Amino acid sequence: MKKLILTAFSIATAFAANAQLQPAKQTPESSEMWSPVPRVVTPGKNSPSVSGFTAPSDAIVLFDGKNLDSWVSGKDGNSPAPWTVADGIMTVKPKSGDIQTKQTFGDYQLHIEWRTPAKVEGSSQGRGNSGIFMQGIYELQVLDSYNNPTYSNGQAGSIYKQTMPLVNASVGPGEWQTYDVVYTAPHFNKDGQMLIPPYITVIHNGVLVQNHTMIQGTTPYVGQPVIEPHGKGPIKLQDHNNTTSFRNVWIREL
Repeated sequence: MKKLILTAFSIATAFAANAQLQPAKQTPESSEMWSPVPRVVTPGKNSPSVSGFTAPSDAIVLFDGKNLDSWVSGKDGNSPAPWTVADGIMTVKPKSGDIQTKQTFGDYQLHIEWRTPAKVEGSSQGRGNSGIFMQGIYELQVLDSYNNPTYSNGQAGSIYKQTMPLVNASVGPGEWQTYDVVYTAPHFNKDGQMLIPPYITVIHNGVLVQNHTMIQGTTPYVGQPVIEPHGKGPIKLQDHNNTTSFRNVWIREL
C-alpha cells in the first residue's frame, strides 16, 4: 500500500513538473507590444518640379535653396562657404575649396540631390566629379557615370577607392540624381583602437548600391585606408574643379 501511494505521488509530481514546463496558453494579445509608442514623423513629399523630395518633419535642413548659412569653407572650417547659390541650387565654384556643415553628426540618415553638368567635358574622373564625405572623412563618390568608363571603385555610388557600387544606377548628364544614405559612425576605445567600423547603406536614384557596407578607413586618392580615431564630424562636399550642383540636402540624426 505504501509503495502504491509513493508511486501515485511520483506520477502526480511528474505531471505537476511537466505542467510547469508547458508555456501558458498563447493568444494574439500575448505578443502585442503597446509601449513604447513610436513618435510621429510627417514624411516629406515628392515635388520634383520644385526641389525634389521635401524633408520629413524631424529633419535638419542643411540646404533649402536659399543660402549657405549652414555651411562653411572646408579650408578652415570657419569662413563663409564660397560656392554659388542661384535658382534654389548650390554649385561648386571651381578652385574655391570644399565646403562643410557647421554642425557635426554621428549616426544619421542623409538625403542629397546632385547634378553633373549637362555639357559633357572631360572623361573618366574628369566628368562632374565631386564627393560627399561622411563625418568629413569617408567619401561617397559623385561622378557622371553615364556611359563614362572609369575604375569601378571610383564611379558614382562607390565608397571611393574601396567598394564599387552593386550596380550603376546613374542617369544622364544634366539630370538630377538622389542619394539616400544610412550611416553609422565608428566607435573607438580610449587607446584609439576601432572597436566598431563605420557602415553605410546607399540608395542611388531609388536603387540599392551599397548594402550595409563596412568602410575600411579613410578614402585617399593615393594609398590604402587608414584608421584615424575621431568623434562626430561634418558633412563635407568636394570641390573637384567641376561645376557639379546640389539641392535639397537634409539629415536625420539617429
